[in-house]
Amino acid sequence: MQLTRIILLLAVLFISGIAADLSIPQEQLQQYITDQLDSRATSSKHTNNWAVIVSTSRFWFNYRHLANALSMYRTVKRLGIPDSQIILMLADDVACNPRNAFPGTVYNNADRALDLYSNNIEVDYRGYEVTVESFIRVLTDKVDLTTTPRSKRLLTDENSNIFIYMTGHGGDEFLKFQDAEEISAFDIADAIAQMWETKRYKELFFMIDTCQANTMYSKFYSPNVFAVGSSEIDESSYSHHADADVGVAVIDRFTYYNLEFLEKVEKDSTLTLQDLFDSYDPAEIHSHAGVRTDLSRRNPAEVPITDFFGNVQAVEIDDFEDDDDD
Repeated sequence: MQLTRIILLLAVLFISGIAADLSIPQEQLQQYITDQLDSRATSSKHTNNWAVIVSTSRFWFNYRHLANALSMYRTVKRLGIPDSQIILMLADDVACNPRNAFPGTVYNNADRALDLYSNNIEVDYRGYEVTVESFIRVLTDKVDLTTTPRSKRLLTDENSNIFIYMTGHGGDEFLKFQDAEEISAFDIADAIAQMWETKRYKELFFMIDTCQANTMYSKFYSPNVFAVGSSEIDESSYSHHADADVGVAVIDRFTYYNLEFLEKVEKDSTLTLQDLFDSYDPAEIHSHAGVRTDLSRRNPAEVPITDFFGNVQAVEIDDFEDDDDD
């Protein structure tokens, strides 16, 4: 993983001349963002939507992290993003766990009204395939083309809007992957930088639910990125409630209240990112959710929530002249 990070970092340094792990003054960062956006100025809207949804935990007691991810997966699908444009990465060791009193199911609420683990999910990376390296390779498309099917690739372009959701156990500028390794805030920042330089997105919305989550987007320096996290530095992120029959917590608070808001969203909704941000209440979440908007020129109050949670399809209209005489 260290070698992979070095390669990616060198690529970004070579292309852009800016490194995320250097201390960049805010004025210099804003000038860089302005220059980048001016060089790629376009009035056209995005033409396609993608989502990358990752639960980085395994083991039964982390049931809620799988439920978090599957809940977000269900939401983006309900709003129109097809499985072909969703990369789902799960340890996937809960539904068939011998401790599960309801085999083959995963629920995000104690009323068990909705089984998230139905026959309508497509897991792209499962079990030990969910690693720091595989995640970075998905984002940057640095995959082995001889062994990786198109269904496991993020086939985005400069007109793609991407929603990235991550959940698991973390700390100050790191997120654990299956208790075996960690991804740092620098790793994600550098990967997103390479995505921008290679024209792999138009706008990107990053959401993370973990302890000290807001530190994970603190190193971002690429244009057209919005980011939110569940908790400040030195703050924990908490579960919402447990199911007595399941025996563990079934969803985290930050994700629960995001979902509560998103359940009000339909494909033709006029709700905006700012509406989502304004819905965050520390008294409910039990931590201080963070929001980062300085990397984009767009006012979040003017960005429809469906720009990231919905789906658009490119339609090209050619001029056509009918030569037939009537």
